[in-house]
Amino acid sequence: MKKTFTINISGTIFHIEEDAYEVLQKYLINLKNHFGPDDEGKEIIADIEARIAEIFSSKTTDDKNVITVDWVDEVIKTMGTPEDFAEEEAEDESIASEAKRKRRLYRDPDHRVLGGVCGGLGAYFNMDPVILRIIFAVLFFLTSGAALLAYLVLWIAVPKAVNTAQRLEMRGQEATVKNIEKSIKEEVKEVKESYKKFKESDTYSKGKKTVDGAGDVVYNIFKVLLKVLVIIFGVLLVITGFFGLLGLISSMVIGQSFVSGWPLLWSPEVHVPDFLNYFVEPGTVTFGLILAGILTGIPLLAVLYIGTKMVFRYKSNNTAIILSMLGIWFISLIVLIVISGTQIKHYKDRSSITNSEVVSCDSCQALYLKLAENKYEDYAELDWDIEDFKVYVVDGEEVFVGEPQLDVVHSSTNDFLINVKYTSRGKSREEAKENCKEIEYRYNLTDSTVVFDPYFFLDEDKKWRNQEVYITVKVPEGKAIYLSDDMDDIIHDIENVSNTWVGDMVGKYWEMKPEGLTLKENK
Repeated sequence: MKKTFTINISGTIFHIEEDAYEVLQKYLINLKNHFGPDDEGKEIIADIEARIAEIFSSKTTDDKNVITVDWVDEVIKTMGTPEDFAEEEAEDESIASEAKRKRRLYRDPDHRVLGGVCGGLGAYFNMDPVILRIIFAVLFFLTSGAALLAYLVLWIAVPKAVNTAQRLEMRGQEATVKNIEKSIKEEVKEVKESYKKFKESDTYSKGKKTVDGAGDVVYNIFKVLLKVLVIIFGVLLVITGFFGLLGLISSMVIGQSFVSGWPLLWSPEVHVPDFLNYFVEPGTVTFGLILAGILTGIPLLAVLYIGTKMVFRYKSNNTAIILSMLGIWFISLIVLIVISGTQIKHYKDRSSITNSEVVSCDSCQALYLKLAENKYEDYAELDWDIEDFKVYVVDGEEVFVGEPQLDVVHSSTNDFLINVKYTSRGKSREEAKENCKEIEYRYNLTDSTVVFDPYFFLDEDKKWRNQEVYITVKVPEGKAIYLSDDMDDIIHDIENVSNTWVGDMVGKYWEMKPEGLTLKENK
């Protein structure tokens, strides 16, 4: 039993015996060496392989579908070898090279007006396709359009001659290697001659001049537009770099940007040095601002430089300056990261202190919660709202205050209790606890009335370390509280049975029942 292979010839899969495969492969290699690797040679080989695949397909059946060496020899004998048609050329084209075979009807794509039907019929009957087109036109009128239907049927039914072998078969010529080569070379020659005639014609010369002229005009217009766009973009870069540097310098040195109303700049109230002094250690602000100014200023200088170069188109050789600026920028970035890391350590740990006080009023059935007068209401407030912190300007001095948060919960005893929890951060838990002790907050308890201050304060020159004050009023079961109208400034998410929003809880009595804080209808 012979060994078989699976091969692909012109897109068709075949099974072939080993000895047949060796003969076929040797034959195809011989043809490729003869016709060469150029495009014309590749096209000839492709058409030869298509014809070989057609021959093999006609021979394969369900009972016999493996290509044998006899089939390959028969294909080689039919198609011919390079040695065969070399001898034919020496003998001045023998009769064998002109051998005719049975014609087959195809549509001719090379001589078509619509579908190539008349071209194919002309090749089949050896007639001029023009005569057949005239006959179809006459029949169209004589048959009241029936000829058009016949033409459409032929267009659909008759296959198109796709490759050279089919075009040869359409003219009754044997699809041998010699004829395929001759047909392709004639087609290539015809195309070259047509192109040569077109290139030498007056139409081509005039068209080439017109196209060249139009191309020059389009190129010049595009060149001018590109220059205009470059200048416009350069002007935008100059404006951005100039005003950016001006805003940066004014914000860092003066403390507030006096060009804030101009475009491409930041918000008006940027008191950078004063603002940062509330967060970082003394002496760090100035150095950090210098580094931040370098990190921001160098890119703005680069933008300004690029913009002026695009507008004025001057030449410069300043590689050393550019590399030095990049080096300074990266060093500043690294130093600023290190400094920022040392300051972030102040927020590493968190601690808290809680103070509790019992309301000494055994006969009190309700506790009245009120808010003290806001002494800073008439003073200017800076737009520095950071987690319920505000900054007021009092007699030219900035006062840093925070808003406490008040909650009401169930008491496990029979007394009203007031818990005040102070929280803060620090480099360690001990430092965080010391920061908690430095928070100043007051409330005034008189009989059944508690008046809470609207703000808590930090000691002078103390830094912001996320200080917070939480007030918890514990109400025993069966007793009530009254929230005055101004208490909505400090109350936050007080749980109640009716899920009433905190803004709607003020101005009402609320009684503590087993199920929770409940609105009291009557006092």
